[in-house]
Amino acid sequence: MKSVSELKVKIFGDGADLAGILELHRLPYIKGFTTNPTLMRKAGVADYEEFAAEVLKHIKHLPISFEVFADDEETMEAQAKHIAGWAKNVYVKIPVTNTKREPMYRLIRRLSHEGIHVNVTAMMTLEQVREVGKALRGGAPSNASVFAGRVADTGRDPVPMMKEALEILRDTPEAELIWASPRELLNIFQADEIGCHIITVTNDILAKLKLVGKDLSDFSLDTVQIFHNDAAKAGYSLDVAAAARGAKSSKS
Repeated sequence: MKSVSELKVKIFGDGADLAGILELHRLPYIKGFTTNPTLMRKAGVADYEEFAAEVLKHIKHLPISFEVFADDEETMEAQAKHIAGWAKNVYVKIPVTNTKREPMYRLIRRLSHEGIHVNVTAMMTLEQVREVGKALRGGAPSNASVFAGRVADTGRDPVPMMKEALEILRDTPEAELIWASPRELLNIFQADEIGCHIITVTNDILAKLKLVGKDLSDFSLDTVQIFHNDAAKAGYSLDVAAAARGAKSSKS
């Protein structure tokens, strides 16, 4: 099994907790960051620009993505240009469609060819990957985020899809494929095995990296000890003697 240092896939921290971001920033294997409005809301971020400005005081050289939140093309474009102006290492997340299912391919192409680093987000079909690849071709360095974890949530295996997405993007060297929304640590190794460029990972999944390569027999024992200790801490008890007396009485 590969160690973290041997992985070729780039690991990006995914979240909106400032303390968590700074903690990950100290780790040598973290190569970038992403966030989104949902993660910000969950983390209690009240002021979008204030939060971004604070993050960018610390994250100055690694790529970091911030997302537009408008729902029409014109306002998305204005927000994208505003966000892109925050720092040179900023990538602007553009959803592949708006809430009306209207594709944003024209906007993606326009922004990318104007030199803005775009991260196209929320993709879940290969057709979307094809159209986004065309839009990004010849533009600025960009990211294409396929939400493999959400694909897996539907009962579909995302690995074949991600392999095909890589093939599609071979004609668009400007775009790096992101394995987005992973559900377990194994996804990092799956992404690495197929040659995916980037995987975004939350702090809770990254915390499991200490388990990589752990002896499974030892892990089994650790699990048994956890169950035993928790039962003791809870004060659970069973009146085995009474049960035995009851069983004996019923037989007689």
